[in-house]
Amino acid sequence: MRDVIDRTETLTGCPIERAYVDKGYRGHDAQNPRRIFISGQKRGVFGVIKRELRRRSAIEPIIGHLKTEGHLGRCYLKGRAGDAANVILSAVGHNFRRVLAWLRELLDLFLGLLWRMLALPAQLNPAS
Repeated sequence: MRDVIDRTETLTGCPIERAYVDKGYRGHDAQNPRRIFISGQKRGVFGVIKRELRRRSAIEPIIGHLKTEGHLGRCYLKGRAGDAANVILSAVGHNFRRVLAWLRELLDLFLGLLWRMLALPAQLNPAS
């Protein structure tokens, strides 16, 4: 874990304050083991840390959907730029599917209103 944190800090240029890992994580070989939090952990979890752990739990299903429905499983593009392009294209596809679902619901609502307007017989005013 220390290697991953050090490489990420070098790559981004920002120090990592806290790391959130899943239950499969073993050992604390990081420089400061108190800044590593495991999902489902109860001790020392309060306030901002608790909220960030819940946020991590909300992101995990999206990553799973991207892997299955967004074809993020295998990257055939070369190098880091290829990996980045693969993730970006998968995210764009995910957002596009969400927009299409929203437009589909809007069309259904519009067609339902139109159908109700056309299905009701016109009220005729009686001649006076």
